[in-house]
Amino acid sequence: MILEVQDVHSYYDKSHILQGISLCVQDNELVTLLGRNGAGKTTTLKTIAGVVRAARGTLRFQGRGIDALPAHRVAGQGVCLVPEHRGIFRLLTVEENLKLGARRDSPWQLADIYRMFPRLKERRRNGGAQLSGGEQQMLAIGRALMNHPRLLMLDEPVEGLAPVIVEEIVAQIREIRRQTGIAVLLVEQNLEVCTQLADRHYIIEQGRIVYEGSNADFLIDDAIKDRYLGVGV
Repeated sequence: MILEVQDVHSYYDKSHILQGISLCVQDNELVTLLGRNGAGKTTTLKTIAGVVRAARGTLRFQGRGIDALPAHRVAGQGVCLVPEHRGIFRLLTVEENLKLGARRDSPWQLADIYRMFPRLKERRRNGGAQLSGGEQQMLAIGRALMNHPRLLMLDEPVEGLAPVIVEEIVAQIREIRRQTGIAVLLVEQNLEVCTQLADRHYIIEQGRIVYEGSNADFLIDDAIKDRYLGVGV
């Protein structure tokens, strides 16, 4: 077990966002966290990453408690969050952005990222502000990999991207898992992408987990998709 989240509650000021979340991610597993807008998906990722402090409950990563750690120490343990806004430094070049995340012990170095995303190599001297949305997403994922993640958390990685770019990013997520066996916790609205990639799914509704199932079970459960995700059958 690489990640265990037990009965976690989180707040934004007085707003009680997470109301007893429990989930887990096994080694080498890709798990999705699904739900409508405002259900608490992003807050769950931020709480795991230490950006939002859990008010109560336990968070364990590789068997060690991380709920009391600041965000930079959680990242140092190998928990990497690629946020929805991607966090690209717009005034820095592609290569400078990548080097910011570099760790010597990472199996992913600059040459590996350029081999995975040739488009980044072509644009390595361009500033972050000059990249398309898809290129920014590739850059955000590449920078996270150079930080040697044991758990990669992706928040809406294909939102708003052209279908051809979506296919490329899905293919590279598969390749990342194949090469390293890295565990992935994915928040994504595109159900086709989720079911192509995932081993298991969770659904969150109003700050609580309301469904857990294997990919095979989720694929055939139209009632669950209709009830919690608004997918008409």
